[in-house]
Amino acid sequence: MNRDPNLVERLRCCDLTSGRYLEWIVTNGRGGFATAAVNQMLTRRYHGLLVAAVDPPVRRFVLLAKLDATVTLDGLTYELATNDYHEAVHPNGYRLLESFALRPYPTWLWRTGDALIEQTLCMVDGEDATCVRYRLIEGESGVILTVRPLCTSRHFHRLTHYNDMGPPNVDSNGSFLSFHWSGDRPSWHLAHNGNFTPRADWYYRYELALERERGYDASQDLFMPGPVTMTLERGDPQGLVFVASTQKRSWQDHASAFHEVAQRDKSGTPGDDSLLEPLYHATSNFIVRREETQKTVIAGYPWFGDWGRDTFISLTGLCLVPGRVEAARGIIQSFAAYANEGLLPNRFPPYGEDPVYNTADAALWYVQAVERYLAYTGDWSFIAERIFPVIAGILEGHEHGTRYGIGVDDDGLLTAGESGFAVTWMDAKVSDIAVTPRIGKPVEINALWYNALRIGAAFSDRVQDSKRAQRWNELADRACGGFNARFWNGEKSCLYDVIDVDGQAGVNDPAIRPNQLLAISLTHAVLTEARWKQVVDVCEQELWTPMGLRTLSPNDANYCPRYEGDVETRDRAYHQGTVWPWLLGPFVTA
Repeated sequence: MNRDPNLVERLRCCDLTSGRYLEWIVTNGRGGFATAAVNQMLTRRYHGLLVAAVDPPVRRFVLLAKLDATVTLDGLTYELATNDYHEAVHPNGYRLLESFALRPYPTWLWRTGDALIEQTLCMVDGEDATCVRYRLIEGESGVILTVRPLCTSRHFHRLTHYNDMGPPNVDSNGSFLSFHWSGDRPSWHLAHNGNFTPRADWYYRYELALERERGYDASQDLFMPGPVTMTLERGDPQGLVFVASTQKRSWQDHASAFHEVAQRDKSGTPGDDSLLEPLYHATSNFIVRREETQKTVIAGYPWFGDWGRDTFISLTGLCLVPGRVEAARGIIQSFAAYANEGLLPNRFPPYGEDPVYNTADAALWYVQAVERYLAYTGDWSFIAERIFPVIAGILEGHEHGTRYGIGVDDDGLLTAGESGFAVTWMDAKVSDIAVTPRIGKPVEINALWYNALRIGAAFSDRVQDSKRAQRWNELADRACGGFNARFWNGEKSCLYDVIDVDGQAGVNDPAIRPNQLLAISLTHAVLTEARWKQVVDVCEQELWTPMGLRTLSPNDANYCPRYEGDVETRDRAYHQGTVWPWLLGPFVTA
């Protein structure tokens, strides 16, 4: 039995269902990526061999969707492609796939008669450029490879058809093809070392199975400028090469790109642990550039951009535990520039608009992440000179009151939320109606608030700002007293999820959710220690699963047992039982 998490063997590759749902991804450190199913089928709107971040890390456009290859050998033709259409899967190249490996870069092996064809792919770090290489590994020379580039230039959220785009202007000059569409669609280039035959065509109505399952529009048309051919020779280290890029690159650049990826894969690995090693490498995919000079974190591939909350929840695991100290520092410093009225951005929209600040926890998670950075690095001068003023602004903004109903109440607890908004991490909305609005005093927001006050007070002592230190310790004492007096649910031996719901004093939400674990798991625990075990026991009994924690107890009338169906159905289930792996962190710590 194969236990290598890096390798997918023939039995799974040749299974259409398995190959359709197994996906690979590589990234370029600026928000761009390449991704598809293992059998090279396109099943999502986000699939493509070059998905470029025009304004890094957002405004992502699918440019090179895929490369469909055909092998001719001894008078026989073998199609390596696998495509999904409305009534059929054609061709059936997945049946020829011997194996797939993700590292050091995605590698496919195809068996065509006596020949074994290798296809490899990598991205250039810091650029929107993808290199693809085909080589003959086994068999006699004389294998003819024909590749049909399937091209577009569309925002990755928006599927398009011929009528939406029209044909591009294609410049063909030796080993270069350049594609120019009308409007604001990015132009791009495809370099190769084969023989190009101009034969423009459109391939219509590719079906995207996972989009159909998600309840979205699910077909697209792709442009094919003409085939590129080469006779492969065994032992040729180059074979047939393609380099797709937004900045004109030579096909010869592929060698250095593959070398650099292989070297990065070897460096920094924490050992030969079969689980730890791929996790370590996977974490690097999420750390990206913003506007070329700033650092940020992608909240999830393939469709998320950078979100403030997700960035600082994950910063310790992505950066500090693996030793990426400079990345952590860069991310903390980058977000400091976006502090506004005591808040940090919830997210940066995908079309380049201004940041959105509708979150009650991003800034408080920022304070926790800064404290963790200091604990791991001891870099106090950076905190004192550049970050302490940001933290002071966050705490003072919350104390005096800021947007979205965020402010300190008379009991020292933090209120948050306005009608029509969901400002905690449980932020799903359906038709502008928040499914879990949690307006009032949410339990984790107040745990984060207390924690931030204690951190701020400690930092104030170190910069000899005794006035702020005293003030924030006093606020923390009030918050702690109010929290322990008001959040305890004696009937269930755990914490209320929200108190003073919708601003109604004494109206409490008894739903058992994992948010209460933050009252224990943060650096400064607000919950009295005598009640820790009861909370953890309830969360383990009601919420724990091997994959993460449920967002709501199965015993609750609002519990949704499955996350599936169309968009509205999934959004209604998003935080009403759906299991989230990130919650294992607070659970284990608690």
